[in-house]
Amino acid sequence: MIGVAAADRGRSPGAPRLDIDLAAVAENTRVLASRASGELMAVVKADGFGHGAVDLARTALAHGATRLGVTSLDEAWPLLDLGVPVLSWLNPVDADFAAATFRGVQVAVPSLQHLSAVAAAPGRTRVHLHVDAGMARDGADPAGWAHLCRTARRAERRGEVEVVGVMGHLGCADVPDDECNALARTRFVWALEHARAAGLRPRDRHLAATAATLTDPRTHHTMSRVGAGLVGIDPSRTTPLRAAMTLTAPVISVRRVRAGTPIGYGHAHRTSAPTNLALVPLGYADGLPRAASGRAQVLVRGVRRPVVGTLSMDQLVVDLGQRGVDLGETVTVFGPGDAGEPTVAEWAAWAGTIEHEIVTGIGSRVARRVRSVPHLRSLP
Repeated sequence: MIGVAAADRGRSPGAPRLDIDLAAVAENTRVLASRASGELMAVVKADGFGHGAVDLARTALAHGATRLGVTSLDEAWPLLDLGVPVLSWLNPVDADFAAATFRGVQVAVPSLQHLSAVAAAPGRTRVHLHVDAGMARDGADPAGWAHLCRTARRAERRGEVEVVGVMGHLGCADVPDDECNALARTRFVWALEHARAAGLRPRDRHLAATAATLTDPRTHHTMSRVGAGLVGIDPSRTTPLRAAMTLTAPVISVRRVRAGTPIGYGHAHRTSAPTNLALVPLGYADGLPRAASGRAQVLVRGVRRPVVGTLSMDQLVVDLGQRGVDLGETVTVFGPGDAGEPTVAEWAAWAGTIEHEIVTGIGSRVARRVRSVPHLRSLP
């Protein structure tokens, strides 16, 4: 089943398009669930890594995930009709914790200030105490962890919160043998011991994200959080996963130029011989990284051709060589690689970044088309 996002109806059928393959998401989820020692939380933050949060969540839940995770509370609200616990773990202290409590969203608590704000909300909020496992980023400073646990236990006795989880995050999981992972594992176990010593009994204990889920069972505890892996990204480069995103665009003009013709802003490229140039209406405003200029390629009629000149805000130029192409013909910018097209991983390498940045950066001007998994039609 193929669906078109409501915001994309009425757009030109020849416009740039992003195809989302939910069958790939289903396949990836099954792989991840088979490798996880405990439950699998599907992390669908950043609009499902650019793939559509609700579509990604529904697919993952149908193929092995049991929970959902997001960063902000605003990301949580659209997921509440799916009937599973949703955890939000990155909120300011003045977030609407009253609404979270009322609507049943679980929240992470990384500080005493957050605990106070959550405890002040009417009702009893289910919380996951968040420890910094070695990144000096999100999570409570270990120096104050024991005090946070004791304070949370007092709030629990008063009926203000229920501590259902303890969580952390690995900073080097994409390099499984890095010594910082051993430190993080040790610190997380230490954090659990302090939580138990304070009288807390968190049933959900989670440290691993995608890379550690695939490479290190010692980090799994009762649950693993996976996001990038759902859409085909394995930061550890150890497990074949299937990319779920294909980006295409039409050729809108073709011209024949002579040798020495300068192309684009700054004349960063000059043709070395007479050649044909195709113009494609995609640029950095659509999420293609300008830093990939001079290295990127696209697929034209089954053959890779270089993107030449500096990537512009709205357009890129492809050197066709002596080949021809028709106006309106489709160029594949990236995809799973099955037909020889560039992959998201290659675009990330050309830009000196990571795949996550590419897939989450595709802009709203690009029409979306979702290729669904047939039996998902019967889900909420």
